[in-house]
Amino acid sequence: MLTRRLLQLLPMLFFISLVAFLLVKLAPGDPVQAYITPRMSLEDIEHIRHSLGLDKPLVTQYLLWLKNILHGDLGYSLIYHRPVLEMIIERIPATLGLMGASLLLAIVLAVPLGLLAGAFKHRWLDYVLNLFAYVGISVPIFWFGILLITVFSVQLNWFPSMGMRTIGMEDSWLDVLRHGILPCIALTFYNLSTYVRYVRSNTITQLSADYVQTQLAYGATYRTILFRHVLKNVLLPVITLFGLSFGELVVGAYVTESVFSWPGMGLLGIQAIISLDYPLIMAIILLSSLMLIVGNLLADLLYRFADPRIRTLR
Repeated sequence: MLTRRLLQLLPMLFFISLVAFLLVKLAPGDPVQAYITPRMSLEDIEHIRHSLGLDKPLVTQYLLWLKNILHGDLGYSLIYHRPVLEMIIERIPATLGLMGASLLLAIVLAVPLGLLAGAFKHRWLDYVLNLFAYVGISVPIFWFGILLITVFSVQLNWFPSMGMRTIGMEDSWLDVLRHGILPCIALTFYNLSTYVRYVRSNTITQLSADYVQTQLAYGATYRTILFRHVLKNVLLPVITLFGLSFGELVVGAYVTESVFSWPGMGLLGIQAIISLDYPLIMAIILLSSLMLIVGNLLADLLYRFADPRIRTLR
């Protein structure tokens, strides 16, 4: 199974890169506009376009980009005038820390909360957790982020409102932690709402299964059944969601990082899209696609350990 999935990796990435390249090139706008000054002549503008390789046919541009990618060269940023790989390496740690912490908190909190909501179906605890989940899914994350900044940064002055470090405290990890609390809360709140609903729904399904009634008949307590047997089965949708979220670990949350000015991959992606920085956009798309595929592959592998039936079928 693993070998087959790995063999499918390259064709999938090739197709994704081809579609992404065409979509990026068809987008309105021209990155050369960032270089133009009022006194530039048409010859100077065409010279810039030629130096950037934007005057070549689309097929030629794609083949040159693909050739460089196969040699490990992600290209050179049209706007920042720096190697794309160097910029990504600088931004990934910030995104890994923020997204990793928020996903971990969401999973740790969602599993027991979802189990309790499913176990106390149609009771006050279930209603409270359902209301929490609906609010988390319905509220736009940018609005919730602005609300956190207004309350905890502007009014209470407990946490910084933006950025990752305070000037003069670049070496302080405590300062980085203080800057990351609000964006982490925003992302955790959004992810937690989704995870709780999936865990609750699967818990209700599992509690109506025959093996639960059999365990009750043999004298097992409801708590033992819930946390020893049902828990194993409700982890499957959590694994699925984690696999789908794996790409976010390196690409980041575009909206959240923009609201809090968090210097990660999400903010870099927004800046690249606004400025039509083709090499940077393609590198981020390729990286996110690769991580999404790897996340799905990791989810499949975790399935084999979480559910022995899947291991037997394969």
